Parts: sequence; C-alpha cells; structure tokens
Amino acid sequence: MGIFLIFFPEEHPQPFNSSFKTPSLNSNSILKRTNSTGHIFTRTQSTISVCALLIFLTLLVFTLSSFEPNNDFISSSHRRFLSQNPPRFHPKPRSDSPALQNLGTLYTRGTTAMNELVICHVSQTVTAGEFKLFLRGFHRSGLGSKSDLLFVFDSISTIDSFDDLIREENGVFLELVRRYEAEFRNGSKVVDFPAGFDLNSGKKVEKGEPIWGRKAKTGNSSSELTESTQTTRLSYGSVVGFGIGELDPENSLSGFLDHAPMSLRRWASYPMVLGRVRRKFKHVMLVDVKEVLLLGDPLGRVKKLTPESIILSSTPGRVKKPNKTHRKVINPSLIIGGERGVRRLAAAMLTEIVRSTTRQNHHKQNSIIESALLSQLAGNEFLQKSIRFISSTELVQDPSQLGGVELANMTAVRRGNSNLDFGAVILKHICSFPIDSLVYTGC
Repeated sequence: MGIFLIFFPEEHPQPFNSSFKTPSLNSNSILKRTNSTGHIFTRTQSTISVCALLIFLTLLVFTLSSFEPNNDFISSSHRRFLSQNPPRFHPKPRSDSPALQNLGTLYTRGTTAMNELVICHVSQTVTAGEFKLFLRGFHRSGLGSKSDLLFVFDSISTIDSFDDLIREENGVFLELVRRYEAEFRNGSKVVDFPAGFDLNSGKKVEKGEPIWGRKAKTGNSSSELTESTQTTRLSYGSVVGFGIGELDPENSLSGFLDHAPMSLRRWASYPMVLGRVRRKFKHVMLVDVKEVLLLGDPLGRVKKLTPESIILSSTPGRVKKPNKTHRKVINPSLIIGGERGVRRLAAAMLTEIVRSTTRQNHHKQNSIIESALLSQLAGNEFLQKSIRFISSTELVQDPSQLGGVELANMTAVRRGNSNLDFGAVILKHICSFPIDSLVYTGC
C-alpha cells in the first residue's frame, strides 16, 4: 500500500509594518475570509476524493490478481502458438484428457504405476505405416506390461496425423487384454500366451495409480479398464503424447540453429519431462521411431546396473579423435539406462549441442551430427565420473542377417534399408495365435 503525501502552498507573510493598525471589520475582509475558508474546504475535499479513488483502484487491482487464469485455455492457446503451422482449432480438444499438469494427451490410462518409461520421438518423416508397425511391435514386445509409453511429436500437425492411429491400435491392444484376462480366469496356462501377454504371470500388482491423467475415481467400473489393480490379473502401462513445444516452449536451440532438427531438439525436451517424473521411474529408454522397432524388452539389461549406468548402441565403425586415437561410433536411435544417468546425459548433450554451434561458423551450424556429439560425450573422461557408459554392438540387431522367424523373437531391430518386409513378418507372427487372429485385421 503506497503512502500519499499532500503538499499545501506556503503562506507568504505580510511585510512587517512598524505602525500597527487594528484592521477594520468591513465587508471586504469578511468576504476574503469566507473565500479563503471555502477554498481550503474545496481543496481538502478534492484531496480526499483523489485518495479514495487511489485506494479503490489499489484494492481493485489486488482483487483481480487473486483470480487464477483458465489453465485449459492458456495451455490450448500456448500449444497453438508454438506450432509451426498457422493457429487453428483442433477438432478434438485435448484439454479433456491432459497427460500431465495440463500438458500432452492421455491416450490410455494404465492399470498401475510403472517403474520403466519408454520415450519415443516422432519426426515429420515418419509415415503412418511405420508408426503403426512400431505400435504393434511395442504391444507384442511385453514392454506394455512393464513400462509407460511416451511419444514426443515435433509439431501439432504430426500429432493430428497420428492421433486416430494411436487410439485405434490401443483399442486393439485393450481388446486383447480383455480376451486374455478372460482366458486367465478360465484356467488357461500362461505358457499358452504370447510373450507380450505374459503379464505379471497372473499375479496381483499393487503399486499405486499411474501419474498420468486425472486421478481415477474409486468404484467407477465404466471407465476404460481402470479398475483397481487388486481385481485385475493383467496390468499394463499408460500411453501418452506431447508436442515438442510443450516440453521445450522457448525453443532453446532457436538462437543457435536456424532450424533445429528433431534429432537435436529432442534433447531439449528430455530435461523437462524427466524433471517432472523424477523419482517415479527407475529406468528410461530413448527410442527413434523412424529407426528402431521394439520387439522385446531391452530394459532387462539395465535392471541390475546402477542408476547412473547407460547402455549405448555402438556400430562396428570407428571415428578418429583429434589426438588420433580411435573410439566407437554411437548410434543414438536407442539408449537405455537408469533414470539418473539418462537425465544427466540429456543435460550434457544439450550443453554439447550449444557448445558445438558456438565453435562453428554460421554456415556449418546446421551440419551438426547427433551421433558424433554423442560419441564425444561417451569418450569424455570428466563426464564418465558421473555417468557409467556401457557400449554394446548387440543392443540393436541388423535385420539383414535375420530370417522371418528370428526377427519375431528379437529384442530391438534396426529398420535400415533391408528388403525384408517387417510388416508382413510381424503380422504373420501375430496371426499365429488364435485369439490375436480374431482381433487383428488382415489375419
């Protein structure tokens, strides 16, 4: 509250006159006194009115500032503003099902809290066929029973193009869960199920609610398979999606790169999402949907390692360092490790991207290669004190060396330029199971 100071003009004293005379009480002096008194009263009244007006305005501003804004409207407007496309209204408002703190989209709410998180970045170059195949492979891998699936899209338009596809494939998966759960109750053996549906071997899982979406209401059996984990035998994780602008609203690399590709900008989104879900997940996997198919569970490799450990996929090729020594080339399409190690790697990678752009001139800034930067960090002796790097040439398999049956039993496969029809092989494997053949189209 401010302090109001009122200043009155100084009275000018009459000059001293040695000859003192008693003033005569004539009509002119009485009129002057009356005018002076009225003038003071008018000024006092005006001052009080101004003070009252200022107090009223102060209280009005304080009252208005105490109201909370409409977060849904701000989130929706913010997402449209950050989109690379012209602002437009989305036909399906996402504010009804935000994934986390009014951000993102919740496609499927899991049955329980998970310890693993799979983060997949999706660029504009990913086709609908590639994305559909990735979803089917993930649902068959068994990761759905052990981890949450999080997509990071490079724009709102990319989310729009895959929105219906995600919901459709998730619906097929949930239908399979219902059917296999009925088989469990009928006494079928777990060994008769595909690996993707060997979910907790029919044991009860009580790990609390998922962190995604709004808190489920108890006793609401009409929701989409969100009943208590004490009554369900088959548990599965949540599926959520975020636009890159939601996780990196300031576009951190815009001041360093003319156009930051998704392969680089994704590293600016990881600190935001991993910071918000900190201590919720023990292990994290970073996946490039364009480059890798998940057909198994690679996270099993890190469950016995320290939280600072990271397994990187290395290729047989080598790259020379400035001092003419050699090191392995790291493939950034698949990275798995403890939550703490992945979070530290993301921060270090973002710093390295900025450092590399400042060292190069303006014309070469857009030629920064993600795999080269990641290889530099893996060989950094200072960073190795906080992150335990483990390189593996078998983390991602080369499909050119695999047959159809072997491919279906692999953990992670590089799409590459193989002439093998991944979709046909995976669909043939899916259709070999009686229940699956009844649900999936094309069998």
